[in-house]
Amino acid sequence: MQTERVEQTLEIPVGGMDCAECASHVQDAVGAVAGVHSVEVRLAAERAVVRLDPTLASLADVRRAVERAGYTVPEERGADQEAPAISRGPSPILLVIGIVLAAGALVISEGVGVFDALQDRVPWHIGAALVVAGGFPIFRNVLRAALDRRITSHTLMTVGAAAALGTGEWVAAVLVVCFMRVGAYTERLTTERSRNALRSLAAAAPRTARVRRGSEEEEVQISQVGVGDVVIVRPGELIPVDGVVISGAATVQAAAITGESMPVEVGPGSRVHAATVAAMGALHVRTTAVGRDSMYGRVIRLVEEAEAHRADVQRVADKFSAWYLPVVGTIATLVFLLRRDPQATAAVLVVACSCSFALATPIAMLSSIGAGAKRGLLFKGGKYLETLARADVLLIDKTGTLTLGKPQITDVVALNGASEREVLALAASAERYSEHPLAEAVRAAARERGLAPAEPENFEATAGFGVRAQVGGVWAAVGSRRMVAPDLAAPFADELEAAGKTTLFVTRSGELIGVLAAADTPRPEARTALDAVRALGFKRIELLTGDNEHAASSLAEPLGVEYRANLLPEDKIGVVREYQAKGGVVVMVGDGVNDAPALAQADVGIAMGVGGTDAAFEAAHIALMRDDWMLAPEAIHLARRTMRVVKLNLAFTAAYNVVGLSLAAFGFLPPVVAAAAQSLPDVGILANSSRLLRYRARYDDGSINDDADRPAAAASGAEEQTQKIGRA
Repeated sequence: MQTERVEQTLEIPVGGMDCAECASHVQDAVGAVAGVHSVEVRLAAERAVVRLDPTLASLADVRRAVERAGYTVPEERGADQEAPAISRGPSPILLVIGIVLAAGALVISEGVGVFDALQDRVPWHIGAALVVAGGFPIFRNVLRAALDRRITSHTLMTVGAAAALGTGEWVAAVLVVCFMRVGAYTERLTTERSRNALRSLAAAAPRTARVRRGSEEEEVQISQVGVGDVVIVRPGELIPVDGVVISGAATVQAAAITGESMPVEVGPGSRVHAATVAAMGALHVRTTAVGRDSMYGRVIRLVEEAEAHRADVQRVADKFSAWYLPVVGTIATLVFLLRRDPQATAAVLVVACSCSFALATPIAMLSSIGAGAKRGLLFKGGKYLETLARADVLLIDKTGTLTLGKPQITDVVALNGASEREVLALAASAERYSEHPLAEAVRAAARERGLAPAEPENFEATAGFGVRAQVGGVWAAVGSRRMVAPDLAAPFADELEAAGKTTLFVTRSGELIGVLAAADTPRPEARTALDAVRALGFKRIELLTGDNEHAASSLAEPLGVEYRANLLPEDKIGVVREYQAKGGVVVMVGDGVNDAPALAQADVGIAMGVGGTDAAFEAAHIALMRDDWMLAPEAIHLARRTMRVVKLNLAFTAAYNVVGLSLAAFGFLPPVVAAAAQSLPDVGILANSSRLLRYRARYDDGSINDDADRPAAAASGAEEQTQKIGRA
């Protein structure tokens, strides 16, 4: 009989990780513990998620493994404690300029013989002491790794420093140590800059809440708030929990969750989210989620987890680093055997820098994930950035995704001497207490025209037909054709229905006085966004919907996209697989439970807005944190720009190392100059990847460009696409 595998998940903080290689060391060390099933180390979050068999391994075993690898397990910071301060550090551009100037000065000094004179005047043992003192932390980590049968990126440089000392070139050895420390600092700086996006998210998380306990108000730590508690939010305060407003009204700034600067009005029945601000007005909110279970907590958690989903190009870089070090060692051995030149051999070992290969991909990915989070784009991993950059097919759900998800009155037709205002006012009065979505559309249309509905009497509602009520002593009815005029011949109504709209017939004292048409209208920015997607080179954009042919065509044709109607959830999966079988890389955008299977099947699934369902949010690989279609082309553009940065990083590193190794092997690169040169690739990658942290986009005529805010004209142009009430 097979026993069931027992598994426990531990999530622990890890201190001292400054680079991607550090995370790899921790993962290897913990993974070697007996009973550990899997290890996931998150460099940006400074955490490790360990899945183990509790009968074979414990937290103490994991802690010892981390400490043996040279890192620490600090005390866990509680949810109620302040987040770590955001470190700024020097500008990458200034750092690059400084190091390039310093390297140039060293090369010039070598050329005029400054270092030769220094080496002649200072005893070798003093120089050796300087090397040991300056490089002790790095040498210690290299020795620990060697005892664990691991080779690190500093192993070769340590050997190079030792080789330089062995040839009497203690100045070169000092410079090697100096630039090793500079390289370590630049990696730490790059990692810290990538962590800042995550820390800024954590810093905005609520720490306390004002909870109603009986008839009293009590301010408590956020960890003491439970689901069902009533939280009181005063004007200008941070909303501390996810919940439903039970009383009060306020204007809420939701930028922390959605990235949208425009406030939204909320009242009883509205959903609100933690880390948003009640700018005006007070609220009583019944808690539905708190802390890491809230929408804001899920955002933070998903940004942390994103690092685990590594891009394929990152795995290639990791494999390259694994065999690069032995290759460099082989080259150095051949140089020594063939040329009998200890200085050239030392220069080969010194100039080699595999740190840059390990750094090229993860830093760019972390920078983009952080930049995306600030813009309202939540990427669940680097591999989805890489896949999105190659995508060429876009499939879109209709209701709530491409449309607003609620019907609007688009046409008002007046008959038999009535005016449009009379028709709309009478319909709104009859529908005043109806809960049907079309009734709300009628009331909203009346409000837009400044019409106040009258108080109805003897209200009656019949499911599937419509409503009847007395308005001002006159019987009024609003409903389907079969309720109010079953034998009516109305060609204009047939035309409206053929266009995919729903018609409502309005009667007064049994006489037909008008027809209203309602439709779920497209989002105002949808056309501009789809034009931007086309400009990015997508071969196919297609609408997938369960609605009928008329409804699908009426939406798809104005937007210039293909469509398929009358689809079930399994049919949408079939369409995704159809394109994948043809070699397409498919992006699916949706927001509902019925979209979740297709989102999961797609190469990249995108969940639309925080208003979407949990099922869609969990199934998707990217979440748009506000209902703005312009985020879709922005995500695609950011992904493509990220991959350009990664490829440039790798190409630059490869070319630099080939040139450096060649020059060193043939004696054109003295150890001193090699020491100055070996830190430059790291700095170049830092500067190149840091551009992603400042990512912004602008939109011009449906195209998307870098490094500028979206102009107000684009937004106002989208607003002009909203449909007007009335019929010519």
